[in-house]
This record gives sequence, structure tokens and C-alpha cells, in this order.
Amino acid sequence: MGAGLLRRLGVTALGLPNGPHRVTVERDLRVPVDDGVTLLADRYVPDGVERPPTVLVRSPYGRRGPFGLMCGQTFASHGFQAVVQSVRGGFGSGGEFEALDERDDGLATIAWLERQPWFGGTFAMHGPSYLGYVQWAVAADAGPSLRALSMQVTASQFREAINVGGTFALESTLIWVDLTARMKHPLSGLTTGVLSPRRARRATLSGRPIAELDALATGAPQRFFQDLLEHGPDSPFWDRRDFSAGVSRVSAPVNMTGGWYDIFLPWQMQDYAALRAAGHRPYLTIGPWFHADQKMMRGSIEEALRWFRAHLLDDPSELREMPVRLFVTGAREWREFPEWPVPGMTEERWRLQPDGGLGTGTPPVSEPTRYRYDPAHPTPFLGGPTLLGGSRPVTDQRRLERRRDVLTFTSAPLAEDVEIIGPVAAEIFLRSNREHTDVVVRLCDVAPDGTSLNLCEGMRRLVPGTPEPDADGVRRVEVELWPAGHRFAAGHRVRVQVCSGAYPRVARNPGTGEPLGTASELLTADQEIFHTADRPSAIVLPRVGISGV
Repeated sequence: MGAGLLRRLGVTALGLPNGPHRVTVERDLRVPVDDGVTLLADRYVPDGVERPPTVLVRSPYGRRGPFGLMCGQTFASHGFQAVVQSVRGGFGSGGEFEALDERDDGLATIAWLERQPWFGGTFAMHGPSYLGYVQWAVAADAGPSLRALSMQVTASQFREAINVGGTFALESTLIWVDLTARMKHPLSGLTTGVLSPRRARRATLSGRPIAELDALATGAPQRFFQDLLEHGPDSPFWDRRDFSAGVSRVSAPVNMTGGWYDIFLPWQMQDYAALRAAGHRPYLTIGPWFHADQKMMRGSIEEALRWFRAHLLDDPSELREMPVRLFVTGAREWREFPEWPVPGMTEERWRLQPDGGLGTGTPPVSEPTRYRYDPAHPTPFLGGPTLLGGSRPVTDQRRLERRRDVLTFTSAPLAEDVEIIGPVAAEIFLRSNREHTDVVVRLCDVAPDGTSLNLCEGMRRLVPGTPEPDADGVRRVEVELWPAGHRFAAGHRVRVQVCSGAYPRVARNPGTGEPLGTASELLTADQEIFHTADRPSAIVLPRVGISGV
């Protein structure tokens, strides 16, 4: 059985669209970069097509196996040539892997591409996650031959996703460190997607200090993980790794795909907003997916093919009329809009009430609701944005809600459907006996049978003076949750959780202000949540389509 037939069968097995062209592959093309290192790439060529447009893919996960099939075989079978490159430090490419430092190698690769006799004069870039991040690393300076970008579940900067709300995204970061530490040969991709989440979870539950968890998971200390513990989000460490300032200068059309449960969604939406503010009209699709959701991966290939035909082959016939396409959970239907935030969206404030209520009315005079957070027994995380699906993104929260360190505020059963599409935020009035503490807010949909399903969440790490307390020691804490698109059905209830941990999704707050990597003492935090007319803790929901309740 020939290699070409095997590749076509592989594409079919993955549920990807096979095109009409037979494909030949040139392996291990040598790409020199500026410091003398040589990177390796494979070139997939459609038979019978003279110098077609190129799709460039740069990956830390190898250039063969699933990525070769998805990004090489599939695009070439549809008439594009595809160059799939291994970034430095893996799968035969020289040098040492420098996580998130991709601009120089990316621009050198583009310069090499444009010198090749088979280059047709135009190219696009494609890929999810890190493969999308490398697109942002070069997009503003790639030159006029870059005609289109297709990126999924990614953002132009990862600093805020790793330091979400000032916390540290422990589990996802540890999974990715384990993943990249082990993926050095083709067979590794068959196991790491399953084993890396398990190794990361075992390490986080070991009770060992954070600075030891990388070695516990991977077998050896990992420089990138240690760098993250040492360098906070405002450190110069991020200067070479944050490309958000260049987003507004990108002129190539951008097609973005995200998931409601993806770890990068809030910052992907910031990139979308930057493009819109610069006068561009990016395409945006958000589905009911987590980061590595295979349904999203397959659909994004078909979307990319339409995008590339429109912008590389001047055939816009398959493009949708509305550039924003969203899946509304609860309603279980796709909607199309001209932009995000969607037209007609209004912010509606649902205030926390005494005795665990939630509603749009002003709360009465009341005592604050109290709980104690103990970092020695941190509040767990049961479902939400996830990297590889090691935990289910949507999970019944009732077991979590029975804990003493989790407060719940729940509306009465809804008389009619309530639909939200857009950014979600919370304003929590908190008094704590610790200047260093966390606030976690989660929005849930409670069914008539009591099932409480998480929709979105956000967290904020508090440090002395930020925010500044009032004369009574009460701080007004603003928390940005993940965006949402959801319909609460009539008879369901809206619920807000408030707590101070989501472990191991984010590292526990020891309450001392010590650096994460060296913190040893763990201090309990006594928390008070206020819900009065002058301190109205609330969640702000983006209502659409239906008048107020």
C-alpha cells in the first residue's frame, strides 16, 4: 500500500475532507534561521498544480502524524501546497526549544519560503493553540505575500492566560510543560495527549511545593516552568513573548475559532476587538468546545479551506454573510451576527441577596455572608476551561456547592427564557482578614431537578492595596468571567458561586504574599461577602432578545 493512499486513509479516519488532488511529499527540507540553527520542514504538493499558494504551519508537536495529515495532506489534496515545519528544538530541528519566543525563527522561515523556486508568491498560515500563537508572532511584519491567517483556540499573548486574574494557571501550564518535554519523536503524540493530564494531576495532588511539580510530572526540572514561577506577568521576561501590540497592524484577513470552554477565549476576544478597532472585519466562530476538542479541530479545517479559497484563490463564494458565528448553549443552536459584542446586547445586573438569593432587585439591609478558605484543603475545580479534557468542561457542580467554602446565590425559577450572549463580569464586595487572597466567581444553570451546570467563571488574586479597601476594610473586587452564549430555559434558575479557590486549575493562594515557588506557610482566610444597597455584590449578564424579568 503506497504512502499517498495511507495518508488519504488517515485523513478519512480523522473525519477530514479529502480533496481531488494526489499529493507528493518532500521530507526534511532544511530551513536556515538567523543564528545558524537549521529547522526541518515537510512540503506537501498537489499533483498537477503549478506553483499553488502555500499554507505555512509551524508546530512544536511534530510535522507528521495527525498534524501532517490535518495540515499537510488535507490542504494539498485541495490544491494548496503546505509546508509543515518543526519549531526549534524538536523532531529534528536544531537548537533548544524556546517556549513562546517565535518571532525571529518565524520571520526567517518566511524569508526562506519566499526564496524557493516553487513559491507561488502568496501564502497563508494555519493552526490551533501554539500553532496560532506563532502566526501572531510574525503577522504584523510578514510582508505583502501573507494573504490570510486561520487560527484556532489561541491568542497573541499567553501571559494573562497563564496568570489569569493574577493567579497562576497551574494545571494547564503543567500539562503543557509535560507535553512539550516528551514530544520529541512521532510516536510520542499517540500517548502524551492522554498521559500528560494524568501526570500533571498526580503532581498537583501530591502536596509537594509548586517549584517541584515540574520535576515530579516530567522527571526533571523544566526551565520554562521555573521561569514562569520566577517572572510574573509584568516582568521583562514577557517582552519577547507578547505580540498583542502588533495585532492592530496586521493587514491579512484573520479567521478565528474559539470555544466557550477554551483556556484562551478571553484573550482571543481581545485580539478580535483590536482588529475591529483597527477597521478590520475578522471572522469569528465560537462553539461549545474545549481547547483540544476534536470536533472543533475537524470543523476548523473545513472553515480554513473556505477562507483560503476566498483570499488565496479569489473565490469568496463559500464565505458566510455574517462574520460572527456563535453556538448558543442551552438553546443548542448556531447564530450568526455582524459583530461582537452582538447587536442588542444590554448589561443586566443580578445582585446577590441575603439567604442565598439572586435577582435584579436591590438587596435589603443584611449581614454579610461568611466562609473560611483553607489553602491546606483548597477549594477544588470541577469543571470549566480545560486544555486537554483531563477534566470535563461542563460538570454538575452540586458536590462542590455542598462545601462550606463555597457560597451559592440562586434566583427563583425563571418565568420565561433568559438568553445571554457576550462578556460576563462580577462585582464582589469582600472583606477578608488576609490582604493576599483570591476571589473566584462562577455562573451556573440550575435545572428543575437540581443539576447545576457551570457556564463560565473568572478569578482575581488580591494583593495589598489592589483594590484599595474602604474605611471598613471592604474591597470592591471586579472579576472578568469568560464570555458566554447561553439560554436559561423557563423553569431553570440562575446561580452564582463565590469562593476563593479552583485547585488545581489555579494555584492555591497561601495567604502570605510569598512567591509561589517558595511559599511554605499556609494561612486560612476568613471571608465576608456583602450584599446591601450600598455594597451590592452582583454578576453582570449580557442579556439579548428578551425584556427584563
